[in-house]
Amino acid sequence: MSAPAKLPRWADWGLLPAINLLAALILSAAIIRLVGESPWAALKLMAAGAFGTQDAIGYTLYYATNFVFTGLAVAVAYHAGIFNIGAEGQAYIGGLGIGLVCLACGSWAGWAVVPLAILAGAVFGAGWAFIPAWLQARRGSHIVITTIMFNFIAAALMTYLLVNVLIKPGQQSPETREFAPSSFLPPLDRLLHRIGITVAPSPLNASFLLALAACALVWVLIWRTRWGYALRVVGQNPDAAVYAGISPARVTVGVMLLSGALASGLGLNVLMGEQHRILLDFPEGAGFVGIAVALMGRNHPVGIFLAAVLFGALYQGGSQLSFDLPHVTRDLVVVIQGLVILFCGALENIFRRPLAALLARRS
Repeated sequence: MSAPAKLPRWADWGLLPAINLLAALILSAAIIRLVGESPWAALKLMAAGAFGTQDAIGYTLYYATNFVFTGLAVAVAYHAGIFNIGAEGQAYIGGLGIGLVCLACGSWAGWAVVPLAILAGAVFGAGWAFIPAWLQARRGSHIVITTIMFNFIAAALMTYLLVNVLIKPGQQSPETREFAPSSFLPPLDRLLHRIGITVAPSPLNASFLLALAACALVWVLIWRTRWGYALRVVGQNPDAAVYAGISPARVTVGVMLLSGALASGLGLNVLMGEQHRILLDFPEGAGFVGIAVALMGRNHPVGIFLAAVLFGALYQGGSQLSFDLPHVTRDLVVVIQGLVILFCGALENIFRRPLAALLARRS
């Protein structure tokens, strides 16, 4: 297999993702035209649904918060040469830890419950990532396979717990009782109101600020610490890492623990920030979207944040699209989102070689 064509940094980080996104939108426009709707009208509706009002922006950033956490979970492992497909399951089990703390410590003050829930979510998410990491480091089991398997195991475990153990007595829906108000994360509109800024209410909450802090922490950790340097060396050349005295097995376990802890941030956003209970399938595929977010964002925290906002806009704007255009069903919106994931994830290098040749001729 030939190596990917080299591109200038500005083209690799900016132009190529833009071309991939444009290709996905062109194909989506063709599909919308085939069902009898105007692609231009659909694009305007999607943009207005995602950014047209204050509450629409709040919903977009709410979805983006989930994708920031899962994108960072994928990116950190990727720098160590590990393709972590298990962010969905890690977020699921991390949310379980968060929910258990909120259910057990609901009578406590918020200043005690919130940090404890964050810690519990990180421990549960990291613990779920530890087993595939250990199997990879000590037994040679392929981490892609084991993390995929652990996604299914997490889903089955949560189904059992919510149906048989944690379900609220006297109800049919597989969900827990509501958390105590002391464990709610404050909405961002309420925090902004305290400093004199008035915005429309939305599910956007304080976990968005935690996501921004996680981006800064990951940047410092990977590019400004010795451990981050060792992590990148293992990812680029494991043999050189061993020669330099770096243990790839230890790095593998450590980076997967960090990935699992980052993925658990999704539970903070959904469970403590909006739903205030543990629900069945609350990650809703955000762990898998995080793979495309990380790839499109070139595994850099800034790029991941921008890509997460894009996918948040697709989720929020897509829901508006399905309401206002009769022939654009919710399933078709999922197809459009899937095309963006396809071109920005699995097919991200399809235009790399032609673009490199074009730039070489122009220079």
